[in-house]
Amino acid sequence: MLVKEIMTPVEKIVIVTPMTTVRDAIKSMKSNNVRSIVIDKNGTSGAYGLLTYKNLLASVVAEEGDIDLLHVYDIATIPALSISGMVDIKYAARLMVQNSIKRLLVTRNNELQGIVAMTDIMTVILDNVDNY
Repeated sequence: MLVKEIMTPVEKIVIVTPMTTVRDAIKSMKSNNVRSIVIDKNGTSGAYGLLTYKNLLASVVAEEGDIDLLHVYDIATIPALSISGMVDIKYAARLMVQNSIKRLLVTRNNELQGIVAMTDIMTVILDNVDNY
């Protein structure tokens, strides 16, 4: 099964600019009921980023960062790891395990196509347990 078959498409992803405040990002995460948001790239040759609960815990809770002074660019993972939608999900799983991450951006020619999460892959495995 290909990554593009199980990913969340770009139309359903919350995307913010790098200069969005952490407070606004948290509000966006809450209102959209998501655990991560994509940080848009700066220009055509820029890199997408990813802001997750882990980033927030490390920067805001543990380090006591000010959510009104910090911007997502300051605390997000930029560049975020990405993968092609045209590869088998086993390669996405390997990349996640090797890097101890739960999500990968799905890109084509440096343009965001979607996001694939560990739960997306596990859902496929659980739904097809008799075939493995």
